[in-house]
This record gives sequence, structure tokens and C-alpha cells, in this order.
Amino acid sequence: MPHQTPHNLFVDELGKASRKLRTLFDARVKKLGLTLARAKTLVLLSRLGVLNQKELAEELEIETPTMVRLLDGLEKQGLIERRAVEGDRRAKQIVITALGLDLAEEVNRLAQALRAEILQDVDEKELLNAIEVLRTVNRKINDLS
Repeated sequence: MPHQTPHNLFVDELGKASRKLRTLFDARVKKLGLTLARAKTLVLLSRLGVLNQKELAEELEIETPTMVRLLDGLEKQGLIERRAVEGDRRAKQIVITALGLDLAEEVNRLAQALRAEILQDVDEKELLNAIEVLRTVNRKINDLS
């Protein structure tokens, strides 16, 4: 077994925390009739407004075929509408419905409660230090991409 350096431990714990958080959040939004991907899409649309499929796929960092299936599901639930773009028959704007906005607000409340629950025992100073470490890591990842 390789020596567990702080670098190894940090990356391992970061990955583990990320997976566990996704799993926990997914379980909670299921109670609202959503998946993690659908919840993220609704929150993004509620925040950014109308986007086309390509912009939405880029924001969510998913491929087009996955995006199409995701939007199909949201549309069947009455949470979004696809609207034609004038001058481009192939392009579609994605518009969140009133029902979708209500659900996005519920997802936001759920997310806020989950964050508070998870971080309740973390000292604010330690949390601020961790944020700086993660920002540094993200910058480096972007540089290497």
C-alpha cells in the first residue's frame, strides 16, 4: 500500500465527501420527485433564466444526448418547456415553468438545510481556510485542463 501523504489523503477525502454529498442530496430530492440532475437543472434555470440546450449542457457539464433525456423528463413533469428560436428551426430555448420555479425554490431550501446540517460542527475559521484550499485546488485544476 502506498504511503498516505497529506496530498493523497486530501484528494481521497475530497472525492469521498463529494460522492457522499451527491448521494445524500439525490436521496433528499427524490422525495420531491426529482433526480440530482433534474434538481440541478431546475435550480440553474431559476437562477439564469432562459438558456438554449447547448448553453444548459455546458453549464451542467453534460453531453448533448444526456441533456436531451434530462429535458425530456423535465418536460414530461411539466417543469420546463422547449420553445423554438426564431430564425433557427433546430435550436430550442429551455424555459422553466411556474411549477418548475416552485420546485426549484423547494430544492434551494432543501440544499440550504442540508449544507447547514452537514457543516454545523465545523468552526467558521476552519471552514474559511478550507474554502481557500479548495479555491486553490480548483484554480490549479483549471490551469491543468
